[in-house]
Amino acid sequence: MYEILQNGGLGSGGLNFDAKVRRASFELEDILYAHIAGMDAFAKGLRVAHRLIEDRVFEDVIKHRYRSFSEGIGRDISEGKANFHTLEEYALKHPLIRNESGREEQLKARLNQYLLED
Repeated sequence: MYEILQNGGLGSGGLNFDAKVRRASFELEDILYAHIAGMDAFAKGLRVAHRLIEDRVFEDVIKHRYRSFSEGIGRDISEGKANFHTLEEYALKHPLIRNESGREEQLKARLNQYLLED
């Protein structure tokens, strides 16, 4: 739902709504409940996606994670200005890199907070 909102809706496409039952639930009433539960999940997802976009949760994380692509060698790579020679020079001048956590667990916890809010 997040991507649908980010792209201004479904456009000329659609999405697959699969509400068939997979257990011993095969009566019409079971199928009805499956569709209701599925639509409720879509509605909840839409509301959560809207709040995530309003609060810029993913945008801020992505901007921070890929900030090195807006300056220095990262920008040169993004703009197509770097080549193997310049990359080799850079690697030789900067032999040690500092790895940084992607903070995925923190992001998952934050997403769960949005999912569990009413």
